Amino acid sequence: MVIDQGGIMQHLRRIGLFSTLLFLLTNLTTAALAKPFTYVNARFGTVCTFPDKIFSKRMPEPENGDGLEWQSADGASVACYGSYNALDDTPDSLVQNEKASPEPGEKVTYSKTGKKWAVLSGTKGDNIFYRRSVFGKEDVVHTVFIEYPAALKAKYDPLVGAIAASLHEATGPHSK
Repeated sequence: MVIDQGGIMQHLRRIGLFSTLLFLLTNLTTAALAKPFTYVNARFGTVCTFPDKIFSKRMPEPENGDGLEWQSADGASVACYGSYNALDDTPDSLVQNEKASPEPGEKVTYSKTGKKWAVLSGTKGDNIFYRRSVFGKEDVVHTVFIEYPAALKAKYDPLVGAIAASLHEATGPHSK
């Protein structure tokens, strides 16, 4: 009986490569589908959900209690907050005002509006940002702001849509 050791070794290498790829794919998928955490702001009733295994460092709460920010170990951040619509903005005017007077270093490359929401995205230095605002009851604007290094676009782009889509106004009671 003749055994083709070269063929067996090639078959074992393929199995090893397949196993390695399966392991890496499982770990990447698990990171992207990390356990979600839902934050509800008591002052404005702003709600958003994000993976707290990734955004694990909670920053100190501001004195006015308008929201919170969390940071990741690799330089990304997510902030969820509410504010009074003091300028009587509409989704369209919010986008136009932001485009006309961006924050220092910001370049808006995408914007879109709906009846009760506005989205802005672009770059800020070496980072990518994404901001979604929802116009709620009692003249409150609810916002989620996500920022991450452009070098980590492949990691964070899949998370942005789900985090942004989770932004809404709480239906239960909250203090004003």
